[in-house]
Amino acid sequence: MSDGKNAKTFRWWNIALVGFTTVWGLNNVINNFANQGLAVVTSWILIMVLYFVPYTLMVGQLGSAFQEESGGVSSWVRALSNNKLAYFAAWTYWVVHVPYLAQKPQIIMVSLSWLFKGNGSFVNQASPFFVQGLSLIIFLAFVWVASKGVATLNNIGSIAGIAMFTMSMLFIILGVSAPFITHVQIATPNMTDIHTYIPKFDFQYFTTISMLVFAVGGCEKISPYVNKTKNASKEFPLGMIILAVMVAVSAVLGSFAIGMIVNSNHIPADLMANGAYQAFQFLGQSFHVGNLFVWAFAITNTLTSAAALAISIDAPLRMLLGDADSKFIPKALSKKNEHGIAINGYKMTAVLVSILIIVPALGINGMNDLYNWLLNLNSIVMPMRYLWVFFAFMMLSKQMDKYQSDYMFVKNKAIGFGLGLWTFFLTAFACIMGMVPKMDMAKDPSSWWFQLALNIITPLALIALGLILPAIAKRTNPVEDFK
Repeated sequence: MSDGKNAKTFRWWNIALVGFTTVWGLNNVINNFANQGLAVVTSWILIMVLYFVPYTLMVGQLGSAFQEESGGVSSWVRALSNNKLAYFAAWTYWVVHVPYLAQKPQIIMVSLSWLFKGNGSFVNQASPFFVQGLSLIIFLAFVWVASKGVATLNNIGSIAGIAMFTMSMLFIILGVSAPFITHVQIATPNMTDIHTYIPKFDFQYFTTISMLVFAVGGCEKISPYVNKTKNASKEFPLGMIILAVMVAVSAVLGSFAIGMIVNSNHIPADLMANGAYQAFQFLGQSFHVGNLFVWAFAITNTLTSAAALAISIDAPLRMLLGDADSKFIPKALSKKNEHGIAINGYKMTAVLVSILIIVPALGINGMNDLYNWLLNLNSIVMPMRYLWVFFAFMMLSKQMDKYQSDYMFVKNKAIGFGLGLWTFFLTAFACIMGMVPKMDMAKDPSSWWFQLALNIITPLALIALGLILPAIAKRTNPVEDFK
């Protein structure tokens, strides 16, 4: 008989709701609509069936097989392979947050601009040097605050996360209902024509799928809940399938809502940065509440981004330093200050993010292009951590006789390995194709080539640094670490 602490109290609806708030957000709809227009509706359905559903169910089997492991993906990789690969998994999980941290100050500035100015002029008028200089100041201020062990923003983050979920649902409800309630004109013509929703599967299309993969990734955070689920073998996969349906419905209806507000055939260049605010402003005017929705979303986005910035400076670093084998991590990185913070690890984070904030301003013209580029870089780099999930599942499939679990997604070794290989390949393909800049090359060739160079160099440099650290550790760590 299990005690109350270990009781399996989660049901399928708990899994679906926890997963939804972890994975989904309004910006996922905006960013992918900006890339594909209403054709993204078909893309959402394809990515759900071919990628998201198997991804979530693989996470379920991995989480169930390693229910005693607290380190997540790196723990799975260690158990299924070796310590060196586990280190690289932990390193990847940490280092992909560098571009993420570099963009959060931009998002905060855009939010505050809409809150106080009520328009998106900041995105279209601000100088890249000014924006990145201010971004650097904001980021370093957060590093300083986080180094003092201040955890207040963590609590704010939970509240802001619920508020963001509420705003996302409100947008879908208002966006879809607005034309019927307020009789406003629908922006996109031919929304009833099936051809409007069929993507053109050309080279340009495949450069945008990294943003789709980026949008639906991160469900490995749900893995600890597998073994807290009642009748896990039945209710966990049901919860995951319901999650996929919820995400698909939100994505499709959200895309419809954007299509009613923004002409899918003439997508504004600043849609990724300003689109959500412009949409809420339009809805506020349609429902005669002025900028109320804009203010609510701006405040929510500011708090969510601030909390994410503070948490993502600390949490991934703790996972790297706490879970990786000490022989691969220089001892100096683990040195802690009086607040229990790995201060040298913070300094390494500050240096890498500062470089990524400063360098792009040297060759990318315009705040909007800079914003779009950094968001696209995140869609290239962040999915690199998902590769380790699929690698772990391939290894689990090969060793299925050794690792049994309450929940089994696939019981056949060959099919399991094949599914892991498919999702691994699709993720890697999306990351590589995503390196092609989305801006018009003819508009500014020098900026296009500069972005392409950064898109290739940045992930390679981040991976290379992970290869260098073990060599430094070998030279500087005590001999007993290697026994």
